[in-house]
Amino acid sequence: MIDFSFGNRRGQLCRGVSRRNFLRVGTLAPFGLALPQLLAAEANSRRARAKSVILLFLGGGLSHHDSFDMKPEAVEQIRGKYKSIATNVPGLHICELLPKTSQVMDKLTLVRSGTHENDHHETATNWVLSGRFGTPFGDHPAIGAVVAHETGFAGVVPPYVAVPRNPSFTWELGKSVWLGGRCESFKAGNPNDENYRVRDLAIPTSVTEQMLDRRKSLLAAVDHLADKVKRNDQIETYDEFSRKAAEMVLSPHAQSAFAIDREEPETRDAYGRNEFGQSALLARRLIENGVRFVTINYGGWDHHDEIFKGLDRKLPEFDQGFGALIDDLDQRGLLDDTLVLAMGEFGRTPKVNDKGGRDHWGRAGSMLWAGAGVARGRVIGATDKNGAFVTDRPVSPADVAWTVYDALGIDPAKELMTPEGRPVSILAEGATITELFA
Repeated sequence: MIDFSFGNRRGQLCRGVSRRNFLRVGTLAPFGLALPQLLAAEANSRRARAKSVILLFLGGGLSHHDSFDMKPEAVEQIRGKYKSIATNVPGLHICELLPKTSQVMDKLTLVRSGTHENDHHETATNWVLSGRFGTPFGDHPAIGAVVAHETGFAGVVPPYVAVPRNPSFTWELGKSVWLGGRCESFKAGNPNDENYRVRDLAIPTSVTEQMLDRRKSLLAAVDHLADKVKRNDQIETYDEFSRKAAEMVLSPHAQSAFAIDREEPETRDAYGRNEFGQSALLARRLIENGVRFVTINYGGWDHHDEIFKGLDRKLPEFDQGFGALIDDLDQRGLLDDTLVLAMGEFGRTPKVNDKGGRDHWGRAGSMLWAGAGVARGRVIGATDKNGAFVTDRPVSPADVAWTVYDALGIDPAKELMTPEGRPVSILAEGATITELFA
């Protein structure tokens, strides 16, 4: 496949080489552009910035007014109760409940101009997790599922892991949809649980070596059956993941990746002894061990009532875990090739309602980016004086997904085949947020 880039978007000229397109490429030879050179240029244009991604999904919708886009000059009903504090980036202020995050802002880019036109949890969540608009039930594969499809297993760790599980309001969101079971996330569970063990990774004490050998023989029989029933996704998925599950159970590497109890107590304390803090720590361990995409599902931001009571608890938890994650990744050199993104499905309404809460608001929201070449200490975009509408550099869900794919070296315009044999592009629109990168 040969793509030509026009600005930040790619114009696709051929999928496979048709006779017409082959002739088209051939006509470029007199101008000094031979086919090998074009292929080399194409490979270079897709060079990955990132090896892995950590997505911190703040399900329910983080209030940008009370965190990263405060409006201290607005009336009380809009500005809320919190004061702002200075960060270590000159001129940049964020919420007083985020002191640790304020000291890592020089390692981040803050985008204050996330925007779309949907205020429904399931619909908006599937949109931002896939980059494509659809129904609340999810019509398009989540970014992590596409990454799993494009990268596959590297060794014995799964390519796509959700900690503790995929987002859910009334049903599971961010799934692989028509990409099939092989691209679904591996659900890690809650690493803050006492005596945490990953389900299906521990070998029961009642299972003997002889029993394991018999199971391997059964898996071999499944392999043989799947070879005879090609293009049957259910059988192929069972075949592939049964083998991978066996390999993971028997692999010291896979066991080690999830063994959060091997961390020093001081490290665990630094992240916070709660579900979010330990999830962030586990995410660091996972990408260290070769996992390509980790979603940390940190919900509970849907504060229609008594928002400040809720944020009094949520923001300090986020602050400790997120600040520790960024510092830890940076000190270990992992931030060089790990893309970190924190976002929700939308922001919250400018005015505090009569129940002391803020409602859904897709028109404006904030997100944090770090790592893999992301500029340090930068702010992109802006909202109006009330934080209601984006006034500078709008960033859409498609732009977010496009940027993640581009950072991983995945062509966002690539066509994938549905089980019915219909080609569907990964993204229908979007562009890289070029201002993110130094």
